[in-house]
Amino acid sequence: MVTLKEARTKSELKDFVKFPFSLYKGSPYWVPPIINDELETFDKNKNPVFKDANAWFFLAYKDNKIVGRVAAIINSLEVNDQNVKKMRFGWFDFIDDYEVSEALLNKVAEIGKENKLSYMEGPVGFSNLDKVGVLTEGFDHIGTMITWYNHPYYVNHFEHHGFIKEKEYMENKFPFSNAEPKFFQKANELVRKRYGVKELNFSKTKDVMPWADKMFDLFNETYSSLSSFVRITDIQKEYFKKKYISFINPEYIKFILDKDDNLIAFGIVMPSFSKALQKANGKLFPFGLFHLLNAKKNSKEVIFYLIGVLPEYQNKGVTAVMFNEYYKTFKAKGVENCVRTPELEENVAIRQLWKHFDPKIYKRRRTYKKDL
Repeated sequence: MVTLKEARTKSELKDFVKFPFSLYKGSPYWVPPIINDELETFDKNKNPVFKDANAWFFLAYKDNKIVGRVAAIINSLEVNDQNVKKMRFGWFDFIDDYEVSEALLNKVAEIGKENKLSYMEGPVGFSNLDKVGVLTEGFDHIGTMITWYNHPYYVNHFEHHGFIKEKEYMENKFPFSNAEPKFFQKANELVRKRYGVKELNFSKTKDVMPWADKMFDLFNETYSSLSSFVRITDIQKEYFKKKYISFINPEYIKFILDKDDNLIAFGIVMPSFSKALQKANGKLFPFGLFHLLNAKKNSKEVIFYLIGVLPEYQNKGVTAVMFNEYYKTFKAKGVENCVRTPELEENVAIRQLWKHFDPKIYKRRRTYKKDL
């Protein structure tokens, strides 16, 4: 018999956050979050996403033991402004028991029907900057801090409960040695001459901050045409600046400006924190912070998190200028591997961007949907 309980108190939400720690105990591939960070994400007083979204957090119990969890999410910007009647769900974890996964999914469906929504889709987060997708291939590769890891049986559960594939994502990687300058140096020089563009590099986080709002505006403009896009609001910008930008080595943030110093493109690359987060095991103290700071400075693997180019500068070779800057930084840092975060299968433009680096698909993930 499965019983569900909504996690409302800090202690219950802590149980919600900590459940995967037992589910994936001993896994060399699962990357734990920082517990307090995750709790802050779910704190309706701290995370500004709750100004435009609502969420319910459920724990499943069997024999008085936690056996599953799910977050049910309604993003009102999506539902009301875009008229996309979607019930979101994420942070979905469960033991290999169909009764458990069914109880959790039924609860999400119930909330969706109560709110007159048309379908449910997951796993997804609150917005496009959250984690996305259930892993379908690549279970024997370590996760990243910006993706969910899951057991192979998850896919069977979705299909067993009548869900169908909605979106497919691919994750690629390539050794830095594949990034031969001949593929971008000539284009870099041509683009600089033709359009008068220039790079903006950083060595201190505080120097990035005055540009951060412009970067988020450019992100909204760049990605608005992709399916599932929900724009970042002004209040979220402040939150993301505090939460994410301090995590990133400022040398790995590259901006491209036009001749009038307007921001026309940006790249955000993160050092890989996976091994450091495994060592931290959910806690910053006493040693977690040391492991993370060490990775921030010295990780030999980097993750291409976001690249944005103003629509009128797309297909004009501006990314060659960016790649040229990254090449110089990575070479100086001794970077060995480059990993790309999940990219929609339909995003052909991004695949064209990387073709010269001979990337290999090493993971696939997807979201599933079901009509309500």
